[in-house]
Amino acid sequence: MIFKNLKSIFYSGLIAIILAGCGATNIVSTPIENIDSVSPKITELTKEEQKTWGHDDLMQDTVPGISLDRAYSEIIGSKKGKKVIVAVIDSGMDLLHEDLDDVIWVNKDEIANNGKDDDNNGYVDDIHGYNFLGESYNEQLEYVRMQRLNIGDEAVLAKAKVKRDKAYIEASENKEQYEQILELVTQADINIKEHLGKEAYTKEEVMAIASTDPTLMRSVSVLGQMFNIAETIPEVIKELNEGLDHFSDQINYHLNVDFNGREIVGDNPYDLNDRDYGNGNPQNRVETESHGTHVAGIIGAERDNNIGVNGVANNVEIMSIRAVPNGDEYDKDIALAIRYAVDNGAKVINASFGKGFSPNSEWVYEALQYAAEKDVLFVHGAGNDGLDLDDPENPSFPNDQKSLNAGEFIDSFVSVGALTMDYGSEMVASYSNYGKINVDIYAPGSDIYSTMPGNEYSFQSGTSMASPVVAGVAALIRSYYPKLSASDVKEVLLQSGLSSKTIVILDDDTSKAKSFSEISTSGKMVNAYNALILADKKSKNL
Repeated sequence: MIFKNLKSIFYSGLIAIILAGCGATNIVSTPIENIDSVSPKITELTKEEQKTWGHDDLMQDTVPGISLDRAYSEIIGSKKGKKVIVAVIDSGMDLLHEDLDDVIWVNKDEIANNGKDDDNNGYVDDIHGYNFLGESYNEQLEYVRMQRLNIGDEAVLAKAKVKRDKAYIEASENKEQYEQILELVTQADINIKEHLGKEAYTKEEVMAIASTDPTLMRSVSVLGQMFNIAETIPEVIKELNEGLDHFSDQINYHLNVDFNGREIVGDNPYDLNDRDYGNGNPQNRVETESHGTHVAGIIGAERDNNIGVNGVANNVEIMSIRAVPNGDEYDKDIALAIRYAVDNGAKVINASFGKGFSPNSEWVYEALQYAAEKDVLFVHGAGNDGLDLDDPENPSFPNDQKSLNAGEFIDSFVSVGALTMDYGSEMVASYSNYGKINVDIYAPGSDIYSTMPGNEYSFQSGTSMASPVVAGVAALIRSYYPKLSASDVKEVLLQSGLSSKTIVILDDDTSKAKSFSEISTSGKMVNAYNALILADKKSKNL
């Protein structure tokens, strides 16, 4: 969940009340100059259109989708592809979701719940993947763990302390502000319901209220601001509660130096050889552990079943690997999760996680090298801090450079930034990290509608949502053009994207505006239609 945009609206409103490159031009039928002349959509997308905007075509729909519907109708059609296993290294996943249950990977060599490692892969009862978190869920951020355990040299620990102390103060202030806003909105909601004599009401009904009662009119003003956030006040209150939970988690767990979420697992997370931990159940543990379910749906939710959403890829099996807690992941868990995915048949790995400190990054680098040697593509979200990842002050892990800007050590790692549905200067999400060297390509990531635990569906935003879009396109390529290697697939993704010379605003700061072509290695946004055409050409030349 991304709270940056939500907060900016509150601060500007309610707080005051309280207080193309060559590859694309050869493939797409429209020249780059015509793409750059596309006018932003004037009419706002309907709720139903918003649910599928990421699959739209830029030229036909004037929103920067991946041309997926066009790819299915004009290229894939009735073609039969091969099954591709996509590993989702993430939080726990709802394996029983109505829109996922038929695409969840099944380890046919393992017998469920017999307490044995039937296939001798080193993991017991791993029917749908593996759970490297055991029964843990809440966690510290890595740089807070490093302070608790005194890991790192004095300079690193000093930097970590400054970062933690600043973040703790900000989280405390944000929590207090959200509490104030929630109290204000809740009371205004009560006042309006009482005045109108009804439980549900519309914005029009609220704004039509005229009264000399200052308390009532203050409530009208408050809710008038809130209707800019969501269509109904219950939705606003839900958003506020989620924000409050977010900042509470930061204070209680992520930034709490004394908290130890790993204690109940029983292993030493800083010993790579201590591997007898976790279990074979990668199901989400609580309803709020929704991230992995949402990511899985973007990649491969059952298509054309008249339920929920359509995933990007057909012919996929989703392997669930629970390794990302509510906090920062451990390097050990990620390294072992990558190796598990590779050893059990995954051809694409989606990694919608990341952090700024990685005390055992060499374990992850070795696992990434192993994946590359086994021809597995690794797709990673670039991160949600609005930072230039080419700046040495902004390290981000995992990555494909052992020393910043020193060159990639593998050619099968794809870093993905996030797009919004607003083509033009604001099409790069304000929260999305960027970098000519350290981000490869962009994909739809804001307001993405997908699966949630308990047969639910919702919108979420982040590079966490952009990464599985690219992973899904990669799975399509590997399904229909299986002769292409992981590095071939990366090349296809980057060469076939749509270019644009549009000047885009970064980090919600107009002074950081740059040409879209200059903020990633490819300078492009992923395009499924073009990717399949280029993959076909490349495959025929092998």
